[in-house]
Amino acid sequence: MTLWFLYLIRTADNMLYTGITTDVARRFTQHQNGKGAKALRGKGALALVFSAQVGERSLALRLEYRIKQLTKRQKERLVAGDGTFEALRESLQAAAVKGDRSDRCIPPGH
Repeated sequence: MTLWFLYLIRTADNMLYTGITTDVARRFTQHQNGKGAKALRGKGALALVFSAQVGERSLALRLEYRIKQLTKRQKERLVAGDGTFEALRESLQAAAVKGDRSDRCIPPGH
């Protein structure tokens, strides 16, 4: 099984970009060199502000989608390590085990 990671990059204008990869260091270097996502090209200095091992690609994709739906404030709390990421991951894992689609909701308090 290939391990997947979720990461957030902060641009010079304080935007937070969310992505997934199997190699965070390689992917961040690609972004810095303008070879990554078009959304980051020409955005100035980039900083990797968050990364976490997720597991399987399907879970990484669902987490990426959910985090992209969060507000800037919610993403900042995630970066600060307030437990948002863990709560999202647990809710998506539980939903996958149950086979339901409750993974569309943000956990209470987030």
